[in-house]
Amino acid sequence: MIRIDLWTAVSLWLSIVCLGMAGLQRYETKPGTAAAAPVRWAADSRIAPPAGRMILLMALHPRCPCSRASIGELDGLMARARGRVSAFVLFYAPAGAAQGWEKTGLWRSAAAIPGVTPLRDDDAVESRRWGALTSGQTLLYDAQGRLLFSGGITSSRGHSGRNQGTEAVHALIMGEKTSPRGTPVYGCALTAARPKVDGGI
Repeated sequence: MIRIDLWTAVSLWLSIVCLGMAGLQRYETKPGTAAAAPVRWAADSRIAPPAGRMILLMALHPRCPCSRASIGELDGLMARARGRVSAFVLFYAPAGAAQGWEKTGLWRSAAAIPGVTPLRDDDAVESRRWGALTSGQTLLYDAQGRLLFSGGITSSRGHSGRNQGTEAVHALIMGEKTSPRGTPVYGCALTAARPKVDGGI
């Protein structure tokens, strides 16, 4: 009788673990809402595009743990680009948030990447101008202000490593023809009051 109860308990525990793992897998591989980005540089943007250079924009929630991977991929991209592109990372701050609210570890990591300028984005005004709704949304515009790429640069939530988005952006920066020009974006909702997982960043 004791043996039957033990096996029942073990089976129940294994079922719960499997269900939890399946749920986590679904969460990691479920993309966020993609941007409806303007096909030409937004004339009302507060960011003045550098003359004669490509420009990369990324929108981030400063407390989204998934976005650590996006910053890591951006670091690698900028190193490989060798000065061919200027990048701006828009860090969401809720309306009325205290100064410095956005300056988490993600901000510091972005600021440490050569060629990257982090900007506070109060109430996501600038991010909305570019159609960004998900943390990690990345856009690449050419020197004439034409949209080349819109998507994410990770393969799933919080996962670094080779992926279609990063490779496509790199190819475009290097002047190569590539496909796809858009990929899914994996991250927290950009204006979430509190991301689902608090990574303590």
